[in-house]
Amino acid sequence: MAVPPSYDLLNRLLTLRLDEYWRKKAARLILSDRPGKVLDLCTGTADLALHLRRLSEPDAKVYALDYSMPMLNIARNKAEKRPHGHIEFVRGDASDMPFDDNYFDAAGIAFAFRNLTWKNPDTDKFLSEILRVIKPGGRFVAVETSQPKSGLVRVLYHTYMRSITVPIGGLISGHRGAYHYLAHSAIHYYAAPELKKILLAAGFSSVNYRLLLNGIAAIWDCRV
Repeated sequence: MAVPPSYDLLNRLLTLRLDEYWRKKAARLILSDRPGKVLDLCTGTADLALHLRRLSEPDAKVYALDYSMPMLNIARNKAEKRPHGHIEFVRGDASDMPFDDNYFDAAGIAFAFRNLTWKNPDTDKFLSEILRVIKPGGRFVAVETSQPKSGLVRVLYHTYMRSITVPIGGLISGHRGAYHYLAHSAIHYYAAPELKKILLAAGFSSVNYRLLLNGIAAIWDCRV
């Protein structure tokens, strides 16, 4: 699948650059235990991985995994232009990762967790695989869209997704279907407490979350 040249631009434009601010918050949380090996799962164009590389200890090893080779090609090109250190890019399936058990001290995912956990028949595989590759006591952090508590904010958010994200994203990218899916899945995705229950049921030992911008997004902080 081709990646539109406007992919990163649209992410910034449609979120008013909040996506970058939230990724940075997630990266700091992922690194709060000073992990030696850390994974950016479903890295896309490596935005989270680049934050992890810049903010981590110099001797920490940062890995970035994605199934899409076009995404990884963009990610590698971006990383080569940033002088923050090496990122190990890996092509792989999130349901069958090419890593040993307990390989990572911490892992994170930014705005791709919805694809793994919303109406996906392989959700259980994805979650069990995440648990498999992180050491006991290690940390998994997800930053993803959520549902505002306020009914008014929720209506405004859903209206924005339908009336702004779909037409503008579709027009600029030329991939209206992709932005229709993005809006539809975000509108119907779990509220933070619902996702917390799913993660605990999957086997994480503890799950906490913090809401972002009245619950439009959230960061889930999980322990293996």
